[in-house]
Amino acid sequence: MKLSNAGTVMIIGGSSGMGFATAKTLLELGLNVEILANNAEKLDKAVSELSGLGQVIGTQIDLYDIDAVQALASKITASSTHYAYLVNAAGYFSPLAFVEHSLADYNQYHDLNKATFLLTQAVVKNMQKAGSGSIVNIGSMWAKQAIKATPSSAYSMAKAGLHAFTQHLAMELADDKIRVNAVSPAVVKTPIYGSFIAPEDIDSTLNSFNAFHPIGRVGEPNDIANSIVFLLSDDASWITGSILDVDGGVMAGRN
Repeated sequence: MKLSNAGTVMIIGGSSGMGFATAKTLLELGLNVEILANNAEKLDKAVSELSGLGQVIGTQIDLYDIDAVQALASKITASSTHYAYLVNAAGYFSPLAFVEHSLADYNQYHDLNKATFLLTQAVVKNMQKAGSGSIVNIGSMWAKQAIKATPSSAYSMAKAGLHAFTQHLAMELADDKIRVNAVSPAVVKTPIYGSFIAPEDIDSTLNSFNAFHPIGRVGEPNDIANSIVFLLSDDASWITGSILDVDGGVMAGRN
């Protein structure tokens, strides 16, 4: 795949899962990468693992700390670093019945969108200086379809908002030669499920969803990373505003 823009890739939520897999692929393609994450220990470990592949730096940020987010946004806007690519990969997921949601549960999702909005705005201003850029957001199948086994009303609202955000930015930023797309995964083996599944049970629990996907298996982080890199690349130069289903066929139908 060809990624011709000179500059750095920012991956928000890049220390694990789909964000980490994307960082690895982009480094292997020769790009410089900056990953943002909250957990300092996980961030240091990720940077250490990735550093053998190319130039990578880590930035610790609590996306729920609005003052820290605004401070980082100001720094990005003023930075001499050119962020040619942005991947919004930060996420949180913990299924809960609608009537059991507290305000704090709701805010877990929507405060994350607030941080995504502000940091994306800062990166876009940075991209506008260079006259081009490419952005990919990680949305979700749950934004398009309700699954009774995983009640996710607040999560789905947030991800549906991210899908809409993608399309609106694609329209607004087309004249700036900034493309904006999203991927919409189904069940993918990532640490995000650790919020409600014991670590030792994650593989077996997720594998129970294999038959849910017409292709016959749940996704791996690289399945999503490959699609993200394609959408970032020049190979997708005529694609913007797309919400790409990378879901093992779930949106096509059921076995």
